[in-house]
Amino acid sequence: MSLAEQVRQAALPLESAADLGPLLRRMGDARVVMLGEATHGTREFYALRAALTERLIAEHGFSFVAVEGDWPDCKRVDRHVKGQEGDDAARTLRAFARWPTWMWANEEVAELAAWMRGWNEGHPLEPVGFFGLDVYSLWDSMEEVVRYLEERDPEAAGAAREAYACFGPYMRDEHAYAASTRWIPESCESEVVAVLARIAERGVVDERDFDAEQNAFVAANAEAYYRAMVRNDADSWNVRDRHMMETLDRLLRAHGPRSKAVVWAHNTHVGDARATDMARAGMVNLGQLARERYGMDDTFAVGFGTHRGTVVAGRSWGARMEEMRVPPAVSGSWEDVMHEATEGHDALFLLRGAREPEWRALRGHRAIGVVYDPAWESPGNYVPTDLPGRYDAFVHLDATHALRPLHAPVAGGREPPETFPSGM
Repeated sequence: MSLAEQVRQAALPLESAADLGPLLRRMGDARVVMLGEATHGTREFYALRAALTERLIAEHGFSFVAVEGDWPDCKRVDRHVKGQEGDDAARTLRAFARWPTWMWANEEVAELAAWMRGWNEGHPLEPVGFFGLDVYSLWDSMEEVVRYLEERDPEAAGAAREAYACFGPYMRDEHAYAASTRWIPESCESEVVAVLARIAERGVVDERDFDAEQNAFVAANAEAYYRAMVRNDADSWNVRDRHMMETLDRLLRAHGPRSKAVVWAHNTHVGDARATDMARAGMVNLGQLARERYGMDDTFAVGFGTHRGTVVAGRSWGARMEEMRVPPAVSGSWEDVMHEATEGHDALFLLRGAREPEWRALRGHRAIGVVYDPAWESPGNYVPTDLPGRYDAFVHLDATHALRPLHAPVAGGREPPETFPSGM
């Protein structure tokens, strides 16, 4: 039987919220559910992940959402959904000022945050949280640590301020700091590690303590990340994904032995790196590390893909966001095979246990980041992938649309049509 025929037979319809049932039944008992995305700017990926997240919380008792975002920014969202800050989700999300703002400051996330706030109002004894897993917030996290110590331990605040002054010459420019460490042996590593050790010695009594310790942890790993970034891409990638794994583990431990997490991150983070060419480059990722730490029974990874459509991205790092065309997937890619096999329909694939050699062969799988140019797409945006090895399930959305940012209007942007029924 050809691969196309196998794909056709394996495809489950995805036309309404009711069609999520088979996927939810498979993932609901896991401790960690990881929901991917093939781009950081596709409306349907966010909307479908939100629909799944709401049902995981309401029907399966999941404790928090952890996303590929910075800890301090996401902590403001956490306070909002717990009724501790602001009445308007969109206003809270507009505080995401670091490029790419659209990843979390968008209407799709605002709708999820509003739902979470409503849920928490009805369940005040076990509120569901919203946290950031990423490592980029070096300056903001250092400021949060000093602010906390000024409230709790002024003497320690002075010591932290003095230690963090090591970064002063770089004027909040992480790349300038990273570049300096390439040519000058001195770095600020010992300073951030010393502050982390002092914060950890205080112990964690309340949520504010945990937040401060996490910010000190972010600062230490951010320093290591930026230092590695100028030397080796694989090393910096591994620092970042190991930080995500440790942050996820810290959150699960803090929420107790019965806690359960929903993770939102790009496919390149949630899909097991061992099922791609990343492993040959010496790279690990969150999906691999989670499976190794918690086991297959307690993890469930869902990949997402699209054949064509539009997306929000920038043409270079820091460039203005644009709505760009996503061209039809290249011939022979997973997206192309699914498009042909499903005759252009959306579909769900439950992959765990698939062993047929046609499924397990490496085949290109599209990955679009925050920097994108459709003219450069082939072959650089396709990751050789053993699909059942990488994910436990896969969602194919044939035609997709750019998400709706909350900040400045997207260049050339248009309001996309509704493609999922309300409630999804």
